[in-house]
Amino acid sequence: MDTLKEELNQRLDELLKPLKDGLVKEAMHYSLLAPGKRLRPLIFLNVLRSYGLDYHLYLDVACAIEMIHTYSLIHDDLPGMDNDDLRRGRLTCHKQFDEATAILAGDALLNLGVNTILNIPIDDHLKVQILNRLYEASGVNGMIYGQQQDIAFENKQASLIELEDIHHHKTGELIAVSMQLASLIAQPQDYEYWSQIGFDLGLAFQVQDDILDVIGDQEKLGKKTGSDLENHKSTYVSLLGLDESQKLVEKLFNKCYEAIYAMRINHGLILELLTMIMKRVN
Repeated sequence: MDTLKEELNQRLDELLKPLKDGLVKEAMHYSLLAPGKRLRPLIFLNVLRSYGLDYHLYLDVACAIEMIHTYSLIHDDLPGMDNDDLRRGRLTCHKQFDEATAILAGDALLNLGVNTILNIPIDDHLKVQILNRLYEASGVNGMIYGQQQDIAFENKQASLIELEDIHHHKTGELIAVSMQLASLIAQPQDYEYWSQIGFDLGLAFQVQDDILDVIGDQEKLGKKTGSDLENHKSTYVSLLGLDESQKLVEKLFNKCYEAIYAMRINHGLILELLTMIMKRVN
């Protein structure tokens, strides 16, 4: 995993170099190359690897996924959204620079994701499929819808069904699409398996986040703990309690394992990734 992360970071740096110099480019580099898990691009690359494909041709798809994820974090942290001071162990983009620069940096990363994929030398039909699915997942019917509902339920108690709807979109869409895109490239017949795994994994990841926000170590997390309570947000912990939330995480991971073993892939690569996520402390 460390080698893949190094390749990703090197390529992300290369993709930023041709951009015009200025504060926006600095802010893009600051946020995109900040220490992070690179979870979504690693998921994408490891699904490709599980089918025995050479992932290097598709490294820029992984980079585009990370650009979109980083743009969403920059905008999530803004005063008009979560108003956070820390992200990935350092000051948030608007705190390091300013609010206007952070907004433009987020916009620019979303835009750069499109151009990065358009420049990949692959079949045009596949390229359009990738772009269509990726920007559906991150758009107003996907991640942005989840963010909208998350804001709508501040200072208002969400039911379990409403909370699942929020996080199916806010967190699940970008994790699921990382698997879906790899399936479109490697084995379209397995698309539904990867969709199920992606959304179950996304929900498990979010429940873990809710748990860590209560019991996690701020230094290890790289962001402020207790922010959900401070922002009056409904969480799985507030609805279910810590013990039941942990049981839900285990149930969701078990569902992922069942779907993984239903496919003819290198199971070990995906199980290694799931183990890393299960044991995360940040």
